[in-house]
Amino acid sequence: MTRRDSERMDSVVLGRVSLHKGESLYQPGDPVNAIYAIRVGTLKTQVATQDGRVQIVGFHLPGELIGLESLVSTRQMSQAIALEDARLCRVNLPALRTLAGNLPSLHNNLLRLLATEVQHDHAMLAILGVLNAEERLVSFLLDLSCRLSARGFASNEFQLRMTREEIGSYLGLKLETISRLFSRLSDAGLITIRHRHVKLIDMTGLHEIHSRSAAATVPTRKIEEALFGHAR
Repeated sequence: MTRRDSERMDSVVLGRVSLHKGESLYQPGDPVNAIYAIRVGTLKTQVATQDGRVQIVGFHLPGELIGLESLVSTRQMSQAIALEDARLCRVNLPALRTLAGNLPSLHNNLLRLLATEVQHDHAMLAILGVLNAEERLVSFLLDLSCRLSARGFASNEFQLRMTREEIGSYLGLKLETISRLFSRLSDAGLITIRHRHVKLIDMTGLHEIHSRSAAATVPTRKIEEALFGHAR
């Protein structure tokens, strides 16, 4: 990308957004006019189900983009909430679309990011349909590890910014199940956990749990490729 192109990219950044823990970035039905780059903090996205329950559909980490579904929609479909104090860069979506039309490299990058987001969402849906409770939680921890590592953070030791209840909502499991599984993984020497501080001790053992479903060998391989970029 040339210096001129970089300057044009800077022109689409509208400014920074600061959120306190619990504040919403956007709500379902809000007009779509921006996507956001998370500089500091973690957010969750959630939707309301037909029976009135709240279903968490994603967690978004520092260095990631949030609101990519806005590229193909005119209204927000989910609610984004800060799990801790957060700072984001707000990118003007109409200006970004116009610029992407003139910069093939930017256009291709946006398509790649959107495709990756869709692939990841599909992989998580497959996890809910294929893996048992323990495998779901292990897959979640390995996914966090991979995403943190890709952004320069420690991959085997991190702080969970979400509650166990929120993890359960995301994975389709009850709070009691999540707590029991954390204890089981800790007792087995695979992880240590103190409050929300997690350390992954035995990565090989964790991957073996993730992959052990003999009835789902091919789907599990595809899930690993989508979540971790490779299959073991």
